[in-house]
Amino acid sequence: MRFNICLAAVAATLVASPALAQQASVTVNNATAKGTVLLPLSLSETQKLDFGTVIASTTATGNVVVDPATGTRSFPAGNVVGVPTYPSKNGTFQGAGTPGRSVTLTMTPPSLLTSGLNTLVVNSMTFDGCAGGCTTTSRTIDVSGAFSVGVGGDFQIATGQASGLYSATYSVTADYQ
Repeated sequence: MRFNICLAAVAATLVASPALAQQASVTVNNATAKGTVLLPLSLSETQKLDFGTVIASTTATGNVVVDPATGTRSFPAGNVVGVPTYPSKNGTFQGAGTPGRSVTLTMTPPSLLTSGLNTLVVNSMTFDGCAGGCTTTSRTIDVSGAFSVGVGGDFQIATGQASGLYSATYSVTADYQ
């Protein structure tokens, strides 16, 4: 009987050994899940772009240019004259978001300003800090979570331009980079 038990033990060992040899090795790979949470962006107009009050020339088309950083106006062409008591102002926008992040600002300017049925041409509008003018720029949000941008423009005043308060809307959009 003892011999039968030993044979059974040897047979069980031989049968079990191939199963152990076929086991696959287990590999563990630790991966990382991550994401960034940002504060919502906000953007508000804090000062309207205004080329002030001007007197149109009766002899030549001219223009009035408002500096986007300072709001100072100039009259590089024509005989347009600015009324000193009604000066120009650059448009300004204040924004807020996550400190240290970059923001892309995009402007969609109007092509005309209107006063009733009368129009005047918007030659260009630009953000501050852009050499040669631009309608797209970027800002880095400061440590307090704020950023700002100025807007200026070049407005064509036709010969004998009709009197009136000329206006149009334009949009400025802020997006995280």
